[in-house]
Amino acid sequence: MRLHGLGHVVLKVRDLDRSVPFYRDVLGLKKVGQDGEKMVFFSFVDNHHDLALLETGKDAVSAEENSPGLHHVAFKVGDSLDELQHAKDWLSSNGVEPHRTRDHIATQSVYFHDPDGNQIEIFVESDPSVWHNDPSLVATSNPLELR
Repeated sequence: MRLHGLGHVVLKVRDLDRSVPFYRDVLGLKKVGQDGEKMVFFSFVDNHHDLALLETGKDAVSAEENSPGLHHVAFKVGDSLDELQHAKDWLSSNGVEPHRTRDHIATQSVYFHDPDGNQIEIFVESDPSVWHNDPSLVATSNPLELR
């Protein structure tokens, strides 16, 4: 078997009425479908869906921080630090405060949480030759200063 790519990610959320506006209006994903009252599908541009939200209910218990499972989902926002800064400013203007910024050499990233505590990363890519020449650089994590 050979995998050809990542098809989509499904995140569990407590309340679609709270989470859909976050992913649609703050992150800018296009809502493309809904399966009854429990699941909503989003796309970036040209895929049937890239992300889905599955409602678990308002009383769902959060997983412990050291539990197995999804750590975060990453979304590319461009190729320059200006684009990353603009995205960070957009988040802040929408009440989303990032908790960490990192320089991974291959990418530069801002981390924050969705309304249910799912960690989200937005990133810009550096010159691809950097990691093509040394793939081990993807394991780098240094502080990154943005405004």
